[in-house]
Amino acid sequence: MGLNRTEILRLLRETGKFVSGQELCDRYQVSRQAVWKAINQLKEEGYQVESVPNKGYRLLESPDVLSQVELESRIRTQVMGKSLHYFDVTGSTNADAKRLADEGAAEGTLVVADRQTQGRGRRGRRWESPSGHSCYFTLLLRPSFPPEKASMLTLLMAHSVALAIEKIAGYETGIKWPNDIVMDGKKVCGILTEMTMEAEYMSHVVIGVGINVNQSSTEAFPEEVREHAASVFMISGQKVQRAQLVGMIMEQFEEDYKAFCDCLDLTCIFDSYEAHLINLGKQVRVLDPKGEYSGTAKGINEQGELLVQTEDGTVRTVYAGEVSVRGLYGYV
Repeated sequence: MGLNRTEILRLLRETGKFVSGQELCDRYQVSRQAVWKAINQLKEEGYQVESVPNKGYRLLESPDVLSQVELESRIRTQVMGKSLHYFDVTGSTNADAKRLADEGAAEGTLVVADRQTQGRGRRGRRWESPSGHSCYFTLLLRPSFPPEKASMLTLLMAHSVALAIEKIAGYETGIKWPNDIVMDGKKVCGILTEMTMEAEYMSHVVIGVGINVNQSSTEAFPEEVREHAASVFMISGQKVQRAQLVGMIMEQFEEDYKAFCDCLDLTCIFDSYEAHLINLGKQVRVLDPKGEYSGTAKGINEQGELLVQTEDGTVRTVYAGEVSVRGLYGYV
């Protein structure tokens, strides 16, 4: 079977206690020398592995690193993220995922980078992507459902990210419709979904996610967004291992996506999404190309559209465009 660092790292982490060298040799049908080499490589990458004669090896601490090995050891899904491409630096994980899609990559292919040089947000805004503190990843999907359903995937991913952050950081999150993750009124995550069509069918969809994870101060952010941005660590006080967070998001999204594909609307996450919706009951201003208007957000419908009640009592549905919440990082 052979031995790779992903297998040994996953085993040591899940066991949480000493694993003998002989057990590793027997499990993977390799020599003591191969085990020793793999352990030393892990140590060189920053993992604290205790080695005790006659007891074996035990993982004491994992560094907050993003690497192919670390990410693979954290993925426990059936589909999402099982095919993984990691880059220390790349232009854009969305662009990488679209290229892989054109080359025939399967649904669930995941692209992760420690740093992006050409990251983008909505309306083509530049997304600052320094290394060492954030998660940047893009998931490739090949949906068989109609294109008009694709917009709901953004809300689905927002829900998965919000729940994963809560599980790992132990701190409440909110969702600013449709796809910003907010903690204590500050934005910690943005999501960009892009669809590629062939004739009348979707060829593929890529969902890009950027999360501010372990930045320690607002100085880490560009001056124009410092007032409104934060990291998971700044709000929760919890240092988060980014690879663990990516793995948790993949698990949650795989569950949400499977349920969504069965019903093709948001009934599967409706109550949970609305419970996280910080727009709910708030004054919002809808930046509609046909004319801006204000009203009170009444929640979402099963298609993921925001319901806005205007002053005359009319309830309008917002399918696309940007919605700003009064009192929550301004009208940006």
